[in-house]
Amino acid sequence: MEKYDAKKDATKSGGSAETIESRVEQKRPRIELDMRDIVADPGQRKLIDDFHHDIRDEARRAYLQIGPYRPAGHKFPKTKKDGKGQSRGFIGSWFDQFDWLEYSVAKDAAYCFYCYLFKPQQAGFHSNDTFTKVGFRNWKNAKNCFKEHAQSIDGFHNNARKRALDFKNQRQSVEHVWTVTSAAEEEAYKARLSIMLGIARFLLLQALAFRGHDESKTSRNKGNFMEMLEWYRKKDPKAALVTGENAPGNNQMSSPMIQKDLARACAEETSELIKSEIGDRCFAVLVDEARDASVKEQMAVVVRFVNDKGSVIERFLGIEHVSDTTSTSLKEALDTMLRRYGLSISKIRGQEYDGASNMRGQFHGLQRLVLNENPYAFYIHCFAHQLQLVVVSVAKCCGSTFDFFNYVTSIVNVVSASCKRKDQLLQSHHDKLVEQLDSSAIFSGRGKNQETSLARPGDTRWGTHHKTLARLMIMWSSVLEVLENISEDGTDGEKKLQSLD
Repeated sequence: MEKYDAKKDATKSGGSAETIESRVEQKRPRIELDMRDIVADPGQRKLIDDFHHDIRDEARRAYLQIGPYRPAGHKFPKTKKDGKGQSRGFIGSWFDQFDWLEYSVAKDAAYCFYCYLFKPQQAGFHSNDTFTKVGFRNWKNAKNCFKEHAQSIDGFHNNARKRALDFKNQRQSVEHVWTVTSAAEEEAYKARLSIMLGIARFLLLQALAFRGHDESKTSRNKGNFMEMLEWYRKKDPKAALVTGENAPGNNQMSSPMIQKDLARACAEETSELIKSEIGDRCFAVLVDEARDASVKEQMAVVVRFVNDKGSVIERFLGIEHVSDTTSTSLKEALDTMLRRYGLSISKIRGQEYDGASNMRGQFHGLQRLVLNENPYAFYIHCFAHQLQLVVVSVAKCCGSTFDFFNYVTSIVNVVSASCKRKDQLLQSHHDKLVEQLDSSAIFSGRGKNQETSLARPGDTRWGTHHKTLARLMIMWSSVLEVLENISEDGTDGEKKLQSLD
């Protein structure tokens, strides 16, 4: 069967090959970099050549942003060759002597950061394969081999290093040489970038969505990012001069790809700040897993440590997607996240999970897998979950308590079942407050005798039950009036019976 050729078919239909080629190029799906493919541990990375050619430079830029992987506080294992002789292993001080050196915790091997990013294609270069694919483990002669690798006569490492430095310095690139811009254009670019970054930071801090359903010019609501940009342009004439129609068509800096890059840059800066804050300190991890709105299993990780002032600090480290919730998958996801942020599992001094068997299992749970690698990572069952289990167990054992909370939940559900009943409740409570204030039975003030409403209790957070009971006590007389109205005016026999009970 003859292979379909879009250019040939279009030429027969009267179109030119050049026009069709551009159409085919436009229809070609855009390849985007998945940040989950950016792995800190060099022993578990994809080779640069394995990335799609459209995103290789993005992958290189992401790795240059992270830098060589050097696990802080990691205890490098010592091994004996053939079970004889002196125990040898990687030495952390080598990092200070060789800025290109990085270490793989997974493979206990050394790698070259620059050679990985800009590996030469010459065949038979065994040294390059050693520092990029296989990993170097000859610890006895390591220092001499490192010097030989960096100062080799053939210069493969030096060429890779030079290419990396040129890649970081955009002014040395061919693209920059061909598109030399004036000082005014550079200032406009910086101003435009500052505006877009400011909008992105605001949306991230407020946890708001960037994109809109319809971002076309005729849309009345283009989404938070584009609408805020329009508001910014109307508010600040200087912003209008460097954005929108006053900016080059290929440098608007408002496309979805740019928005993602800005959000990713903010996330990386936040991660670097958390990493520097932890430093070489010991820390504890708090892990929980749940499904998100897209029905994907996500694992959230929080780190807890003591800062220089002696205060206990908690930082949300990130969310990692897991294919399943087995202890092995959770352990792999935890290792991946720690390596991504340059943290060593040997520095963990505590691990806290809920009561799920895959988390706290004594023999095969996540806590046991971590303890097998680090015996100092003591497991603590989450106190909040313990208290929750105790309260639920006590409530179920005591019949009167169990019935009491069931009645409280039923009252809140019946009174708040419709907008009409809720309006009656709020109006009745408002009238009683005004009456008591006029008679000086109560006094107004900040946080005193404010208008409020009933709150539903949560099944997994017993603190909400206290809020429900407190609100119910304050509004009890108004609640009784609403229940009496439901009993007198209601037509549903079951609801009338509930209100009478």
